[in-house]
Amino acid sequence: MVMPIFDTASTVDASRPSPLGLSVPLPGKSDRDTPSPDRVNVAVWAPGLTRVEIAYKAPGDSWKVHTLPNLEDGVHHGIVDGLPPGTRYGFRAAAHDDAIPLSVPAPDFDADDAEQLLLDPYGQAVHQRRELLTSVRMESAFDWGDDRLLRTPWRDTIVYEAHVRGQSMLHPDIPEHLRGTYAGMAHPAMIEHFHSLGVTAVQLLPIHFHMDEQHLQYLGLTNYWGYNTAAFFAPHADYATQAAQQAGPHAVQDEFKGMVKLLHAAGIEVILDVVYNHTAEGGPDGDTSSFRGLGERQYYRHDAHGRYLDTTGCGNTLNFAEPRVVDLAIDSLRHWADEFHIDGFRFDLAVTMCRNAGNEFDPEHPFLKRIAQDPVLSKTKLISEPWDVGYGGWQTGRFPEGWVDWNDHFRDGVRRFWLSERAAADGGMSGSTMGDLADALTGSARVFEPSGRSRLASLNFVTAHDGFTLADLVSYDRKHNEANGEQNRDGQTNSLSYNHGFEGRTENETILAARALSKRNLMTTLMISIGVPMITAGDELGRTQQGNNNAYCQDNPLTWIDWTQTPESHDMLRSTKRVIRLRKEFLQAQDAGFPDSGTGLDWFDEKGQPMTAARWHDPSLRIVQLLVSSEGGGYRGLIVINGNKDDKKVVLPKLLAESGTGSRMFELRLTTSELNDRRQGALVAAGEREVVQGNTINVYRT
Repeated sequence: MVMPIFDTASTVDASRPSPLGLSVPLPGKSDRDTPSPDRVNVAVWAPGLTRVEIAYKAPGDSWKVHTLPNLEDGVHHGIVDGLPPGTRYGFRAAAHDDAIPLSVPAPDFDADDAEQLLLDPYGQAVHQRRELLTSVRMESAFDWGDDRLLRTPWRDTIVYEAHVRGQSMLHPDIPEHLRGTYAGMAHPAMIEHFHSLGVTAVQLLPIHFHMDEQHLQYLGLTNYWGYNTAAFFAPHADYATQAAQQAGPHAVQDEFKGMVKLLHAAGIEVILDVVYNHTAEGGPDGDTSSFRGLGERQYYRHDAHGRYLDTTGCGNTLNFAEPRVVDLAIDSLRHWADEFHIDGFRFDLAVTMCRNAGNEFDPEHPFLKRIAQDPVLSKTKLISEPWDVGYGGWQTGRFPEGWVDWNDHFRDGVRRFWLSERAAADGGMSGSTMGDLADALTGSARVFEPSGRSRLASLNFVTAHDGFTLADLVSYDRKHNEANGEQNRDGQTNSLSYNHGFEGRTENETILAARALSKRNLMTTLMISIGVPMITAGDELGRTQQGNNNAYCQDNPLTWIDWTQTPESHDMLRSTKRVIRLRKEFLQAQDAGFPDSGTGLDWFDEKGQPMTAARWHDPSLRIVQLLVSSEGGGYRGLIVINGNKDDKKVVLPKLLAESGTGSRMFELRLTTSELNDRRQGALVAAGEREVVQGNTINVYRT
């Protein structure tokens, strides 16, 4: 057993309760107060403990223990010597009461064998040795050069949701030692893919240090997605290269910062998916690694009977009715924005962070107000997942100005029109939700306008990490999650998907062609709609998870992107690039891009006549035309959607020439049918008939 050395000296009055974590002490008057790189101010909010000790081990030294002598409003703090950068440390309850001197021998302490030390909630790195987790003191030195936040306008933003490991793990042009790492994400081959695709921002699944749930460890699986955070200021070391991991936490930190710097240099923003709604400690019977040991009653929500309130489905819920918990989240966000130059954040189960003392969603919550008032955070991209699993948990459209919400209305409306309703039609049934599709195309104004936001507050998506991939959405009617070890009980049951007549993989060319068309329709609808589009990594290549719609625990080729080129993947990539170029072309051509308001959006039926209320309520309606005008009033483009199985003749709307006489011409810029290569560039006069293939989208420029 390693016997600790106890530091009996302490400075009772010189320490301060803020900032929390480790910081440089304020200069004092005595020789002992002379600044030293190994001397730190230690502060931890531990309202559940009477006295707190910090156990620490500097590189090459033995373990030491120091009692923090001061206590103010639940914050234990003190000045401690001998903590240079790289020092491992953690907290625990002091094993004595106030009547005993600050430091006494504790021969039962062995930091590598004893019970888990408590991680510093503000710790900037985590060291793991067997089951023992310790925080690590870090320094922030890094050569950022002239790097800065890119601040791409929302109007021009195209988000690409990706997993650090899965993105490059199988990429043949990335050296093997860089695959699945932060460095791999910013490798020239990956940046070239992002550029050629046309995305402007990479949204990374959680990279905060996270742990695997107990039931996954029992099954021999891991939490691949990472939605189980244990340290909100620390990057996940397993995503760094082996060389960086062996070199230590600072090298891991530098690799992550290097990734951000390279992506910024390529014009690509970095958005982090952050999980402040719960922690990896799980339910009351879970492991104690930090928050539970420091102040369970204050950090977590409880009901009137003292039981955990769980609005996350993960066993616990962080208590955002507690100002100190709000501080924790705000300080963490500032850390990533300031120290890592992160451009924005996507908040997992964001409703949980906006629940007040009564556990109700509050659009005026202090957390939201703090972000709005922060000079740095208010200028970052803020994306909400606007729901959780608690009462009143669905809040799409209710977040305040400055936020963009994941739009489940868009997702479901688009899926219904192109997939589940098509499945019904192929089965001889009828029914239409053309109104839902029209609403999706134009930014779900009914959802977002009450909050005072424009249609650009809609983060549009058809797929995400959670659920079917795009290829699986058109290939499976049922989930196939058997590999997750939960007897296929997990995951969403109704995905509004359509297998086009056969479940899963097939060689039937007719079915494959129908699936390819549906994928093009879904991707095209995403890109031509008002709002901010998000692509799920690999959808542009037709990535499949073999029908698993909850692959959170699958760290293997099932979830990694397969970069093998096939005719199907080539065609999907080509069509995705084409429709992204089309979106950018429309944005550049218009005075201010797609209109934010309802002005400049005019609807017509298949006869070229303005839509009426009666037509919108016609259940047989499967054809509609959307004429888009610029803010200056000039005509810019026409979108024609034929959701019928058969080809239809459509009369394009009549338009006056800018001189006031004659007719205008429509130029076909894209069709999702197989005729695109032959017909692209074709001219059709306004007011004339055009044959639109069944189940396709045509996009024209005037």
